[in-house]
Amino acid sequence: MKNLLLCSLLITSTLSAISLSEVINKSLLNSPSLESINAKIKANKHASDVANQFSNPELSFTTNSIDSSQPMSQTVLTIKQKLPYYGKRDSKQAITLAQDEVLKEQLFAAKATMVQKIKTEAFTIWENRELYKITNEYIMLTKQNIELYESYTSVKDNQHIGIMKAELTLADLEIQKSVLSAKIYISYAKLSYLSAFDVKDLEIKLEIAEKPDLDSFNKGLVNNPELLIKNKELKKENAKIEVADKNNYPDLNLLAGYSYRENFDNYFNFGLALSLPMYGTEDALEEQVRAQALSVLSQKEDTKIAISSELKIYYAQMLSSYQIYHIIQDDALPQIAHMFELSNSSISTGGDLFKYIDVLFDRLALEKKSINAVSNYNKANALILQLAGEIK
Repeated sequence: MKNLLLCSLLITSTLSAISLSEVINKSLLNSPSLESINAKIKANKHASDVANQFSNPELSFTTNSIDSSQPMSQTVLTIKQKLPYYGKRDSKQAITLAQDEVLKEQLFAAKATMVQKIKTEAFTIWENRELYKITNEYIMLTKQNIELYESYTSVKDNQHIGIMKAELTLADLEIQKSVLSAKIYISYAKLSYLSAFDVKDLEIKLEIAEKPDLDSFNKGLVNNPELLIKNKELKKENAKIEVADKNNYPDLNLLAGYSYRENFDNYFNFGLALSLPMYGTEDALEEQVRAQALSVLSQKEDTKIAISSELKIYYAQMLSSYQIYHIIQDDALPQIAHMFELSNSSISTGGDLFKYIDVLFDRLALEKKSINAVSNYNKANALILQLAGEIK
């Protein structure tokens, strides 16, 4: 009966667990922060429609107080329509279309950042769960060996001190276990916030993959979200330059009016009007826009340098974690395993419990560092994938 209950609990736990990829996919669909950028994209589409429209026509009505018996007495209805210089409307619309591309790249960058943060928090959950599990195992192991030590030896004063040392160690492990339990709870709360839905049980398994390769990482930077944004911003500034250049050419205003005279013939009048760019305002504005474009170009170059520097930092962190993991797994743990076997066997014959506890904590410290290395390796990799615009 107990076995059946345990099996049912395990099955229920497995069914309720959610994978990291599922968390990411649901987050990309439900995140309010992403939805706000989508709303800006929709708003900009309306701005694009407006940019390509003609200005509203102006209708004016005038009259005068001259006696109707005079020819100059009239009531005039006039309409005026501005006709932009050739290509101005398309150029203005090009700015809004470029802004649309900027917003889309910002959305892409926001997705990459969100995915990286979700991965980092998920890796923290894995790390703390593994630390919790191994701490719990060492608690059970310490308890067993205290009982074993007490059963095989007649407790003398010096041996009693050894047991007290083991019990203090046990208390310290219990404290660590409690702290880790709180950290796991906090990480689930953070992950739920980042994911925009409640995540209660995450199914995740981490490992150290191949040795990191800086050259292959560099190739992924062509899709860097920040660089793509700068490219689109530069395109937008160039569109502004084109508009500023066309603003040197005046718009044409068509005028048509109808004059009503009570005692004389009515008549139509037609006319043209245009502004004269005489004072160099348009040239100054064009130079201003060109300077802004140069600023964006400089920002783009600075972004390239910053991204390259970030990549090297994350690569160094990833490589260090890779090396630490293999030092522990290939060299340190096999050596300490033999020491642990000797120390463990001496406990059964009444050996020094102090030495056993020291060896036990040495092994625990190494296994914790190994878990930390796996977590840090994957966290650094997540940051590198963010630089490459990864959203999976």
